[in-house]
Amino acid sequence: MNTTRTLVQGEKGAIHAAEKVREKTIFFNLLVAAAPAIPKLAAAVLSGSVTLYASAMKTVNEAIGVLVAWLIARKIARGDHGVYDYGMGKYENIARIITGSVMLISFVILIIVATYKILFPAPLGSGGVQVGMIIVIIMIAVDSYISVRNYRIAVREPSPLMDSQWRLFRLKAIANLVVFVTLILAILCAAFPWAVYIDPIASFAVMGILLYSGLRMIVSSLPDLLDETLEEELQLVVVKELADHFNHYKQLHGVKSRRSGGSVYVDIFLEFSGELHMCEVQDTIDRMKISLESKIPKSSVNIITSSGRCSRGRS
Repeated sequence: MNTTRTLVQGEKGAIHAAEKVREKTIFFNLLVAAAPAIPKLAAAVLSGSVTLYASAMKTVNEAIGVLVAWLIARKIARGDHGVYDYGMGKYENIARIITGSVMLISFVILIIVATYKILFPAPLGSGGVQVGMIIVIIMIAVDSYISVRNYRIAVREPSPLMDSQWRLFRLKAIANLVVFVTLILAILCAAFPWAVYIDPIASFAVMGILLYSGLRMIVSSLPDLLDETLEEELQLVVVKELADHFNHYKQLHGVKSRRSGGSVYVDIFLEFSGELHMCEVQDTIDRMKISLESKIPKSSVNIITSSGRCSRGRS
């Protein structure tokens, strides 16, 4: 029992430390995401570039999404895990859905602005384009670095929150690269009459990226938020464990599983023989719990005693 308690306390401490790291990481992400918004807007106004304008609006929406993610990460890191074990994890899924929704808002903004620019084309202002190019080059490098940094944290400590962050910054880097290429082409082809359409048409590439990523984040978060059961691979781990201990319990009354944020919760309802002493039952429960939690990363397993009609009379 003491060994199990020590393991559980150690796991909780590691989880809390990981949550603090996520909070600090996402706060840094927030600063990086918000910083280029005003310079991009200024460059867009000076150049008249729909791609820069859309990129600036996208940056504002993304900063709002990261702000929401940081507030949720802060709540998780400082929350009372004894009261909301499942609910705190669901905050992470909600953050991912909000981030995806922000991307879809950016997509709608891009559609409106690009359509207007195609209907009413105009040449770009060279001064604003040059400023925009400098900003975009810097952001490509910064966003790429942040994406890789967040990805490494997400691999080390799996979490829907960090997963959405590294994907968001990867998207930002790709979108900024599209903007950079667009501005280069607009400058090189400025002498041609059709060059006025390069800017609005290129923005559709950013739209496709936003639409795909936003929908992907929302769709992938719904199963966990709706408490969909674990994937088949993890279910097989539970089944194998039950088979290995088949002779130590009388009957299986059910298995319930769920994900909450980056954590996995498994409840197993077992009936034991009335001939067994409680210490024997507890020994089986402890061995199954420790075994399953070692095989399923970031899991919390509960073996719950459950019985049918009692076959022994009261003494």
